[in-house]
Amino acid sequence: MRDQYQREIDYVRISVTDRCNFRCRYCMPREGVKFADRSEIMTCEEILRFCRAVSGIGIHKVKITGGEPLVRRGVCDLIREIRRIPGIESVTLTTNGMLLGEYLPALEDAGLTGINVSLDTLNTVKFRRITGTDGFSEVWKGICKAVKTSIPVKINCIPMREWNEDELADMAFLAKQFPVMVRFIEMMPMGKGRDYTGIPQEEVKDILRKRFGKMAAAKGRFGNGPAVYYELSDFQGKVGFISAVSHEFCGACNRIRLTADGILKPCLNYAGRVNLRQEMRSGITDQELRYLVKEAIYWKPRRHGFGDEAEEEIKEKRRMAGIGG
Repeated sequence: MRDQYQREIDYVRISVTDRCNFRCRYCMPREGVKFADRSEIMTCEEILRFCRAVSGIGIHKVKITGGEPLVRRGVCDLIREIRRIPGIESVTLTTNGMLLGEYLPALEDAGLTGINVSLDTLNTVKFRRITGTDGFSEVWKGICKAVKTSIPVKINCIPMREWNEDELADMAFLAKQFPVMVRFIEMMPMGKGRDYTGIPQEEVKDILRKRFGKMAAAKGRFGNGPAVYYELSDFQGKVGFISAVSHEFCGACNRIRLTADGILKPCLNYAGRVNLRQEMRSGITDQELRYLVKEAIYWKPRRHGFGDEAEEEIKEKRRMAGIGG
């Protein structure tokens, strides 16, 4: 399925919950938030219906996100059923890792094809300051268990000025210790993220070169999204960058998003206008469902517009946990 700018859209990120067992500073305020009522959250059956519909128009890759997706009851069974849909080639998961060790056997049995673990620090004190929890040991145990499975593992780190800039080389070193991809993701200027200063890609690369030497661009494709990967001497894995701000990749964007409450979002930075949950509960047919998705894909914005003053009234106002990271 192509949009009006002839981009091939073959990837959907599906948030299965807006709830999370962390309170990361750049995502969710410490005082808490008002979560969606459970009746407003897409059921597993509705998510499966959506996946069956979009697999017929060229969506082949699915990412399960949250909130924290592993707090959603039945998520492993949901992943198994999505994997069984003809045309779906991969189903991956983004998690904060707190429950990963517990759910790994079920995830592997369900046929999960990739795990992304969000981890911004290796320091237990900083971890608590960033996430609001003392869960570092559980996250670390989950990562260590995950790298021993058949599921490829990626570690996502958001570089933040005055928070973890002194640890970025140590984070990259994980790709030397383990066969994992360590990705540095630029802070998105959205929601609580506006309160923090991210560190751009080129600065992070300079830090890594000083520690590890030459970085060679890796050949091939190593995932569903826009990450650019590099190889370093004697590393088992690779280091990647997702830099939507300093290295805008909108021209090659291949994704859409479905929020936990059923809002279809063709672009992260723009509010979605189609509530598929409401439409499905109103009785639309599968043909009509596919039509709504195709229309939304066709009108996908040309670029995200981070920092632009224009069209501010239609920009996304929700926090990342409510959108799906």
